[in-house]
Amino acid sequence: MLRVDEQLANAPVQACFRVAADVERWPAILPHYRWVRFREREGFARGIVEMAAWRTFGIAKYPTWWVSRMDHDPDAPAVLYRHIDGITRGMEVRWEFEERGSGTLLRVIHQWDGPKWPLIGRMAADVVIGPHFVSAIAQRTLRGIARTAEEATRAQR
Repeated sequence: MLRVDEQLANAPVQACFRVAADVERWPAILPHYRWVRFREREGFARGIVEMAAWRTFGIAKYPTWWVSRMDHDPDAPAVLYRHIDGITRGMEVRWEFEERGSGTLLRVIHQWDGPKWPLIGRMAADVVIGPHFVSAIAQRTLRGIARTAEEATRAQR
């Protein structure tokens, strides 16, 4: 499974990167996040992080949960995850931030072979989990990160 989700933000790259990397703030700025907590912290945006979000289907909410090894590269900039627990174990995630004029293109790339289910694991990832869970949550997250970075940028002017 390969999923690429993007969002333009009217904010500088570093503002977008900082909001995206500060995952402990996500539940306060992203209403679909139930919690984010570090099990092991190795500095800013580095360590083992547990995340939980809601995937809404109309009025119904479906709880999702995963644990990742998180790292970042402030020079790129990029935020990196490798899922180590949960149904998405083994998923590689890369957040990228590309300057676009006075704004930023935020991109999140998810790569995964799917759950270790005989015969249907890869199909489940490609047909159900990727588009209806991973991308759906990523798109809401990108919109919220962009909105928060734009608000912070306006407040600094």
